[in-house]
Amino acid sequence: MDSQREDISRDDAAAEHAAPSQSDVAAAIGADERRMHVRAYNYWCSLLDGRDYPSIEDLEPGDIADFGPHSVLLDFTAGNDNPATPYIGSAVRAECDLAAEGVATIADVPSRSLLSRLTDHYMQIIANRAPVGFEAEFVNQRGQSVCYRGILMPFSSDGDTIDFIYGVINWKTIGDHVQPAAPLRAILPPLDPEVEEQEEESDEDDELLLVAPLAADEEGEDAGLADHLSAARESAEVCKAADGRSRAALYRALAMAYDFAVAARRVPDDYAEMLDDAGVKAQARAPMTPIVKLVFGADYDKTRLTEFAAALSNATRENVDFGGFEAFVEACDGGLKGLVAAERKARRPDRADTDPTALGKTALRRAAPIALAQLPTNEEFALVLTRRNADGRHEVVQLVSDAAMLDRALRRAAL
Repeated sequence: MDSQREDISRDDAAAEHAAPSQSDVAAAIGADERRMHVRAYNYWCSLLDGRDYPSIEDLEPGDIADFGPHSVLLDFTAGNDNPATPYIGSAVRAECDLAAEGVATIADVPSRSLLSRLTDHYMQIIANRAPVGFEAEFVNQRGQSVCYRGILMPFSSDGDTIDFIYGVINWKTIGDHVQPAAPLRAILPPLDPEVEEQEEESDEDDELLLVAPLAADEEGEDAGLADHLSAARESAEVCKAADGRSRAALYRALAMAYDFAVAARRVPDDYAEMLDDAGVKAQARAPMTPIVKLVFGADYDKTRLTEFAAALSNATRENVDFGGFEAFVEACDGGLKGLVAAERKARRPDRADTDPTALGKTALRRAAPIALAQLPTNEEFALVLTRRNADGRHEVVQLVSDAAMLDRALRRAAL
């Protein structure tokens, strides 16, 4: 992977920094930046190949003509305190007035530069272990008010450890010393109190406005119903862009949908008006179905919508609080599928259990043990399932023939 290989003409940089009108900025923020944000996320998803994180060996920022110039790579292999910056795209360098050399780590990043806004939130990726998007305004080193949108995405050198983060950011300059516009919505996880306090201390004169998701804090719970729906829909779009390959994105979207449902119960008249405007019918026997239709779209895959509604219904049945769905589904045995199975079982207690995990456990409890010498494989390494018998000892009951799972187990063994 080459470092600092990009080049850009000064004319291009000047064009990027030209100050458009407020209406131009609003249109651009709603189109170009959002498209770049989603394209970058789609690119990250395309590199997953069944893994939790894409391999850093598959990433060549300098070869990405679309958003490479607007990107930054952070390298944590030497530690998390001061990651290296082996790649900074040319458009970012031009905006931040960076020389060809001189920014080797984030400690070298100039304060109040656009790059500092991107690197300020890298610890959120480490904590959440999933891509994080954000958008806000701030006043840069030239005294100009800048609207920006960015996304940070985790990469790994071993398939398990997040030791690289790739960020993509786009922006528009509004003008000199202007009153900032209304804050832009962000897709940020809740900030750690210590991190939030550090933000306030370091930016007390800055006009940066970071807006956490509506499910993130006390203020979010009291936000308007339309705001809850808007935030949930944006999370759903990120989830759909991943085409179901990111569990974290799906769980976050469902968490936002659940919070919207909680908020809707508090203002039933407003919710009924929303349903009427969208042409979606309320369903007394399946109250979460309209919720997921509003969030994911009525034309979304019907099977998936049914599963999502069942999972949200189970959370309601278990009295999950506002903001608590994500932890609830993560703690459930089987995750989303486990919630769906639990809800179906609760509705039809006399019906046989059809949860695949439960069925698998039942089958393996009945399976005859296999001697290691009799495993049906000639490979050097093998992955097996064991079962604890009545004597308390584990015995092999099945050979796992999934090559991807074996590769992951081998990578973990090397740590």
